[in-house]
Order: sequence, then C-alpha cells, then structure tokens
Amino acid sequence: MTKAVYPGSFDPFSNGHLDIVRRASVIFDEVHILVSINVKKKPTFTVLERVNMIKKVCEELPNVKVVASDLLVVKYAMKNDIKVIIRGLRNYQDYESEFSLSQFNRDIEPSIETILFMPTAKNQFITSSAIKELILFNVDIRPYVPEKIIDEITAKFKKI
Repeated sequence: MTKAVYPGSFDPFSNGHLDIVRRASVIFDEVHILVSINVKKKPTFTVLERVNMIKKVCEELPNVKVVASDLLVVKYAMKNDIKVIIRGLRNYQDYESEFSLSQFNRDIEPSIETILFMPTAKNQFITSSAIKELILFNVDIRPYVPEKIIDEITAKFKKI
C-alpha cells in the first residue's frame, strides 16, 4: 500500500488544497491530510476546527484521512509508514522554501520522498491570507473555498 501525507496549516482549507488532495487520492492508496503547526503563522481557526472542516470537505474521498499532529512532518511520516510527502508549489517563492524543506526532510529520513504538485491555473494564486482579506472586505469567496465550509469560514471572521 502506497501512502502519502499532505501537510499544511490549512487556515483555511481552499479549493487549491482540495484540488491537490483529489489528484493525490487517485495516485496513492491512502492520503493523510496533516494539519500541522507552522511556527511562522498565527492561525485564525483552531486545529480542531480545521480538522473538522477538512473532514467535511473530503468525506467523499474514502482513502483520505484527516489528522492533526504536533510532530515534525517527516517524523509523522516515519511513525505511520508513509514514504511520500506531498507539497503544493504555486510559484518561484514556494519553490525556494519547498526545496530547503525537502532537503531537511531527506537529511532526517532519506527513504521519504517529497513530491511537488503544481496547481491548476485557476488555483495558482489562492492563498489563505488572500481569502481572509476578501472576507474582511465582503467579497464572495465561493471561487476559492469549498462550498461546504464557506459558512463556517465567514462566520469566524464575523466574530473577529
């Protein structure tokens, strides 16, 4: 069985994330979406809120598991017998950080590969910070966020 892990902060989960998950779910027998800690970001949603939203969006994908962990991603992969880390690559800036990250992961565990997924054209520019800004300015986020979680996302920002 070939397993892969797709880590991220997913704050919030976007159509770009969902596109990568759907494509990966066809390639791998099991895909773990790992809601993980990013020390560079201050999340809007709790870990539990993000996990629950992603589960709702991915419920039609039987080989996708949604989990949270405070382990280093490569350590999570080792613990769960996962040999592939999936990362999304939108632009050149993403490439620089993903290249460095993959090298650190390879140093920690050489048997785990990082595979980069390129976004589809319509998802290439979607970022969590852009989604948050659109909500604050009352712009419709339907083109960027899965329909099933739009209400939860917009409700959170009305509380802020």
